[in-house]
Amino acid sequence: MSRIGNAIINIPAGTTVDIKDGVVTVKGKNGELTQSIKEGFELKIEDGELTVSRPTESKEDKALHGLYRSLINNMVIGVSEGFKKQLELVGVGYRASSQGQKLDLSLGFSHNIVMELPKEVKVEAVAEKGKNPIITLSSHDNQLLGMIAAKIRSFRKPEPYKGKGIKFVGEEIRRKAGKSA
Repeated sequence: MSRIGNAIINIPAGTTVDIKDGVVTVKGKNGELTQSIKEGFELKIEDGELTVSRPTESKEDKALHGLYRSLINNMVIGVSEGFKKQLELVGVGYRASSQGQKLDLSLGFSHNIVMELPKEVKVEAVAEKGKNPIITLSSHDNQLLGMIAAKIRSFRKPEPYKGKGIKFVGEEIRRKAGKSA
């Protein structure tokens, strides 16, 4: 029995969910998202609550049941509230600046990394004196936001000795001891 798949999705006021030909469309104040669903899965909307039910008890359908419920729930949350991720640049001389949809990163390489972001993702880079620069990404699409954040983090992953690199705010880096003399 899938506990996640059986959970009810509450649809907030101002958000609409349309199901047509195996495609779920969620519209809200932040935008519109779509997700295709395998044939046979049944979606019911009653009194502002959405439930997902699976066609069979096969292993694949059980796995997809929880997946579809989570994807639809993230779509509903995204178009009503939105998602936000923050990245912190730890290291001497590491800088970030944003202008429109371009993110300019100085990470100790010979050239700066300039990354063009999709229009769905809003970026803001804040650098206060004496603190590490913080990049704030926000979007209504959780999948896209996670992918962009992971791409930015991959430019300079945190290393275990000094902790230098790009990390998520609040992320714990497993540290190692250096050489013992």
